Amino acid sequence: MSGIVEAFFSARPREIVGVARMAAVRNFPRVKQSRRVRVIGALLLAAVFPGCEQPPAATRTTIATVAPAAVDESSGLAASRRTPDLLWTHNDSDGEPVLYAIGLDGKLCGSVRIAGITNIDWEDMVSFELDGRAWLAVGDIGENITRKTGAAVYVVAEPSAAELSPERETVVPVAWSVPVRYADGRHDCESLAVDVREQRIYLLRKREDEKPLYSLPLRPVPAGASTPEAQRLGLVPHIPQPNSEQRAVPIATGRWRGNPTSMDIAADGLKAVVLTYGDVLLFARKPGETWATALARKPVILPPHGLAQAEAVCFSPDGRSIFVTEEKLHTQLLRYDLTQSSP
Repeated sequence: MSGIVEAFFSARPREIVGVARMAAVRNFPRVKQSRRVRVIGALLLAAVFPGCEQPPAATRTTIATVAPAAVDESSGLAASRRTPDLLWTHNDSDGEPVLYAIGLDGKLCGSVRIAGITNIDWEDMVSFELDGRAWLAVGDIGENITRKTGAAVYVVAEPSAAELSPERETVVPVAWSVPVRYADGRHDCESLAVDVREQRIYLLRKREDEKPLYSLPLRPVPAGASTPEAQRLGLVPHIPQPNSEQRAVPIATGRWRGNPTSMDIAADGLKAVVLTYGDVLLFARKPGETWATALARKPVILPPHGLAQAEAVCFSPDGRSIFVTEEKLHTQLLRYDLTQSSP
């Protein structure tokens, strides 16, 4: 019987039925037909869905289409800390330096222009609360070939719902900025997160197979002090990478499916989510543990997002849901509701 089982689990899908039939004939000749069918069915399920005995860590739902025509390359996503059921997003490189507020129905609620800066290569954004106020931070952290100035994270005060209108822009100043410098030169990075309890910014580089993790102080550097370099903390080694067949296909979900494009840390500091072109990955952190240690473990892989170019992810304020969008006009807005079996 062991040889039959080994053949069964190594078979391609079209071979599975034949292997199951062989198992039934050789090993269950005296078993009643109804029981034989149940046994074969169980073997088929075990082969096709080897993890089906484990409940999923999240359920995935498409809850809306992002309606505004101005949002054509949603590259970052953050949940409002002031207004329930409101998300913030922005476009990728060379877009307007504007944050767009959208409801969970995908409709535009308002636009916020950040004064005095340009969108060289905005790649991700986060929301957080600090000193009793709600803040939004956008990461101009990508390695756009047109970049002539250094990468930076820009922080602005989050406007209230009363300040927003779909008919007009709200203009806000930069409250402070955090320059992003690496000791070994410039790097392409699309993933930004903030742990407000630590008051640290986290950055995850994009292109290496084993992704380096970096950290910077969240608060502004005092006047006259030197700008700190991003501190390399270690690797995030268990992000699924493409197999040989996928590497042969030069598209986001093929050759580059293992590249991180966005990340977020839950408000309680105990979960992180990393988005790649191929997967949504959930990492748990134990109390007192560093993010370098937590992100070095194997993640829980959530149900596939199924998007052609997934680029933006965030937690809900309570950490019970995850939202995902992609870089396209009228992108789907996905929601993952975490279950009790999630970390």
